[in-house]
Amino acid sequence: MKKILGAAIGSCVHVAGLLNFLKLAENEGYKTIYLGGAVDLDKLVGAIIESDPDIIAISYRLDPKALEKLLEELEKKLKNNNLLNKIFVFGGTVETGSVARKFNFITKVFDGTQEIEEVVLWLRNAEVKKENFEIPPQTLPERIKYKSPFPLIRHHIGLPTLEETEKNIEILSDSGLLDIISLAPDQNCQQYFFEPEKMDKKQDGAGGAPIRTIEDFKRLYNASRRGNYPLMRSYSGTRNLVKFSKILKETINNAWAAIPLTWYSDLDRRSDRDLLNAIKENQEAIKWNAMNNVPVEINEAHQWSLRYAHDAMEVATFYLAAYNAKKLGVKHYVAQYMLTTPPGLSPKFDLAKQLAKKELIETLHDDNFISYTMIRTGLLSFPADEYSAMGQLVSTMFYGMYLRPDILHVVSYSEAIRRATSKEIIESVKMVKQAMRNAMTGLPDFLSDKEIRNRIEKLKNEAMIIIEAIKELGRDFEDPLVEPEVIYNAVKFGILDAPGLKGMSVARARFDTRIINGACYAVDEEGKILSEEKRIEIIRKEAGI
Repeated sequence: MKKILGAAIGSCVHVAGLLNFLKLAENEGYKTIYLGGAVDLDKLVGAIIESDPDIIAISYRLDPKALEKLLEELEKKLKNNNLLNKIFVFGGTVETGSVARKFNFITKVFDGTQEIEEVVLWLRNAEVKKENFEIPPQTLPERIKYKSPFPLIRHHIGLPTLEETEKNIEILSDSGLLDIISLAPDQNCQQYFFEPEKMDKKQDGAGGAPIRTIEDFKRLYNASRRGNYPLMRSYSGTRNLVKFSKILKETINNAWAAIPLTWYSDLDRRSDRDLLNAIKENQEAIKWNAMNNVPVEINEAHQWSLRYAHDAMEVATFYLAAYNAKKLGVKHYVAQYMLTTPPGLSPKFDLAKQLAKKELIETLHDDNFISYTMIRTGLLSFPADEYSAMGQLVSTMFYGMYLRPDILHVVSYSEAIRRATSKEIIESVKMVKQAMRNAMTGLPDFLSDKEIRNRIEKLKNEAMIIIEAIKELGRDFEDPLVEPEVIYNAVKFGILDAPGLKGMSVARARFDTRIINGACYAVDEEGKILSEEKRIEIIRKEAGI
């Protein structure tokens, strides 16, 4: 067992920070030796000789000039006793920390500005001297394991010019606050990267960065090779998804691919692909990424809820997406839980919906398929007032921590008003990380709430009624849930449906939905809650199936 010896030196009696550090060390498996405050330098050196610790933690929060003299004297005493080969870590204020950094025998300085995760990660890798900095893991599964129990932090960036985007990626990487930077290419890139002649030049930079070449992707990736070396990923294309996936893997080492099951089609008009062929191509792209060891997110269910699908519909499509991922060979599946979508859900029943989704897809787990939990705040719920949006961001991510996420997908408070730069992103991440830290000290057991538990069971049952209806629709197929024709017909006949799709070429938008007492339900013409059995019965009767 590794040992840490800790002391506040000189006349400094401020020991709270030192004690916190030693507590963190104990949690990481260290044996700690605490000498207390105002420790004489000779006593410190004697204790080092006697106990032979792996790490010596020294603390000082008083006068910077006095500290400089103390450290000069300490360095001499350590040299005389052949102790300079030890690892020394210093804790203090910003002022005293700047003095400590001048001394080569001090390996690491914590001045109160660091995140708690940085302290923990340093303790895990304390044998690595600062001059031998190790790049954190560059694959998603390894990075999650490396940072556990803290979730990875993700945010997207895509500014109107490539130069702005590159500069802001450098700032974000240097901040060390993000573990994942998601590139947001503009719509021209997503739709016509392989057919640039079809791009509308007037729309360059609309909705993201105007990435036009393989070299552009490499340039932005290179901008992230600094700081804490965050993982990088990108939105998928809305056409030519397999070709786009190959480029992302080769240029930015795509942390994971986000590909829909039914979207980027004439269902949402983000591309000109008809729904049936879009499903086929999307599945091919999912399979390609799986075969090439790229984790996959099927960003399906929240697209339905963004069109005001009722809760049971979102749970069903969430399960359908995960089921397809598993059958298509995905081993590491990123499951995104979008909170507060549609707007108006109560935290109680928002959590119930997310837990129903989580419980259902975790029944699919085995040695060849696991899911990672990623939470985010739904953009539709953000008020236009920035301070109100800050409150929405922090409060939703706080209760979302109950889902024990592996990834926090932070959406900047500014996004409802303007796209985020590194300034707003860093501010938003700091807010969310404080909410995360507070939640990690202990949340109530929401599953003990009978209303939540009953709602979870109800949603799971209703979601499986939808799934069984899809299976019945494709009863002539061996595995109907992965058959493109069956999924297409499920949309065509209205088994999969949402009122926000009214007027689209495929979906029926047959029933309205309504938020009632904090949950979202399908309703009939009179506005009364429609059970899933009754909704499916009406659909079958009208479609003659």
